[in-house]
Amino acid sequence: MTDFFSSADLPSGLPADLPADLPSGLRERAAALDVADPLAGYRDLFAPSEGLIAYLDGNSLGRPLAATRERLASFVDGPWAARLIRSWDEGWMDAPTELGDTLGRVALGAAPGQTVVADSTTVLLYKLARAAVDARPGRRVIVADTENFPTDRFVLQGIAAERGLELRWITPDAEAGVTPEEVAAAVGRDTALVLLSHVAYKSGYIADLPAITRIVHDAGALILWDLCHSAGSVPLDLDADGVDIAVGCTYKYLNGGPGSPAFAYLAAGLQDEVRQPVQGWMGAVDPFAMGPDYEPATGIRQLISGTPPVIGMLPMRDMLALIDEAGMPAVREKSLALTGFAIDVADEYLAGVRVASPRDPERRGSHVMLDHPDFKRVVAEAWARGVVPDFRPPQGLRVGLSPLSTSFTEVAEGLWTIRDLLA
Repeated sequence: MTDFFSSADLPSGLPADLPADLPSGLRERAAALDVADPLAGYRDLFAPSEGLIAYLDGNSLGRPLAATRERLASFVDGPWAARLIRSWDEGWMDAPTELGDTLGRVALGAAPGQTVVADSTTVLLYKLARAAVDARPGRRVIVADTENFPTDRFVLQGIAAERGLELRWITPDAEAGVTPEEVAAAVGRDTALVLLSHVAYKSGYIADLPAITRIVHDAGALILWDLCHSAGSVPLDLDADGVDIAVGCTYKYLNGGPGSPAFAYLAAGLQDEVRQPVQGWMGAVDPFAMGPDYEPATGIRQLISGTPPVIGMLPMRDMLALIDEAGMPAVREKSLALTGFAIDVADEYLAGVRVASPRDPERRGSHVMLDHPDFKRVVAEAWARGVVPDFRPPQGLRVGLSPLSTSFTEVAEGLWTIRDLLA
């Protein structure tokens, strides 16, 4: 059951403008949770979406903040139009590392100088995975799991073919996720790299990052964590946990917008050892020397290849400021309350639907996977009604709950619509 607020916190006076077709018990419980929610005020800071009843896909694309509209407009009229190319010397050149440091402090548990914002998730995964295997010469094995997101698996398949390496697959329980014991059985003195997702993109299972990282290190290998479904929803402490490398996107819980650049973390102790393979001019020690040979920049800047996506970084600044103000512990507490509430509603009202996510809140990220053979049809019809979850084959409906922009009433309305469509 959801325990975000105690019963003593729940107010007696409830809002009157609640969906009339919801059962009174569900309606009142959702409303009480919303009134008692200490983060409820943040919802008003997001741009409205006309005709939308419930947005349950924040784990795929976060909603825009209203402040971002003004930020984008002022950027066009200000540093772009007024300063033009001079803006490169007035902040644009340092934006990838400056914003990376902010992201590291607010959401990753990373000290300055270890995080950079650049490229897409796929490109950064390639650059860092390829660099990692080259940093462990003589080791011929990459370990990954069959349940990971396609991009992760596809990138590793390409690197293995390119470098003549072996891919060793872990096949975990799809709902339990990769365990430390499975990793320990797969790694050895032949292992160069292990790549895993911290939060599974289907089930929402949270892997035991500290324990798995220690196991990989004991084998002498490097580990690369995919943080796409973690950053901004699950507190991280990359430095304290000894993580080597991490990559993540910014358009989910960091609300950077479609196509916003990804981020990469490279531990300070590895920055002189790991050399990324895409040698572009912006990652050179002196980009404007225009010299004949590539010499990498020192520190985290060597991970940059091409011109930084300055415009693409703008929306994320607003969301990081919001997360910083709210605090990741409070964001996580709200996330657990929302996912716990979604599971309760599914258990009570969605007949024939199976919860395919961990029920243990400590092992659950910020989305819930529900399973039913008719969900492909249901999701398409739900979208037409203004309720937006997403579908994952073969028969999964993901309820993605972004803590700062989602209400409990929204969850109740959305799942009640799913119930109607199933009936």
